[in-house]
Amino acid sequence: MLSAEELFKGRHFDREIIVLCVRWYLRYKLSFRDLVEMMAERGLSLAHTTIMRWVQRYVPEFEKRWNRFARRVGGSWRVDETYVKIKGRWTYLYRAVDKAGKTVDFLLRAKRDVGAAKAFFRRAFANHGGFPCKITLDGSGVTSCGARTSRTDSRRARTRIRSSKYLNNLIEQEYRSIKLRLGPMLGFKRFQHAAITIAGVELMHRIRKGQFALSKFGAAGTTAPEIWRAVLEA
Repeated sequence: MLSAEELFKGRHFDREIIVLCVRWYLRYKLSFRDLVEMMAERGLSLAHTTIMRWVQRYVPEFEKRWNRFARRVGGSWRVDETYVKIKGRWTYLYRAVDKAGKTVDFLLRAKRDVGAAKAFFRRAFANHGGFPCKITLDGSGVTSCGARTSRTDSRRARTRIRSSKYLNNLIEQEYRSIKLRLGPMLGFKRFQHAAITIAGVELMHRIRKGQFALSKFGAAGTTAPEIWRAVLEA
């Protein structure tokens, strides 16, 4: 993994400006042009395409660095999927949260089928180093089949899979925060760009929910720029 200094080496703008623009874009209902105007008030002249490139370049790096301090999630997962439009076509965002509302995992897929559901569950199992006690679905046959066929050994077989629209109201409410940010973006042109941007929005959502152990390096309770600086330099 590159050091924080190497990560921003050769950039025309200071790394604090880059981090500020990226995290504000992902966290708040701001367009790239809104950020251009806001930076102009600080005496900085930059193009909206520059901020767009920063988002695509740095979100995967930010996600890797933050994930080193991720807290464990609970063993009861709520799983559902929602729609995201890319170049005029609907794609599918699979998401899971635990019963406390903490984000477990997410995956953007072009199709809504058993293969997509299986890919999501394999990713979630791998990222959390094990299998939950329970998986609650909304009753979708495709997702249920994907969950059941993902269990290929005795440990996974002990995971209880159930359907309950009432219990899954939690994750449906969770989508609001994601949708509220994606809405003003007015759609995406490329699948990869959408996947990276959504990963950034999810990262900011997890930070807001306190899903990272910041006290490990003394950043808890400080300002957002100080916290980000500590995470990137750790």
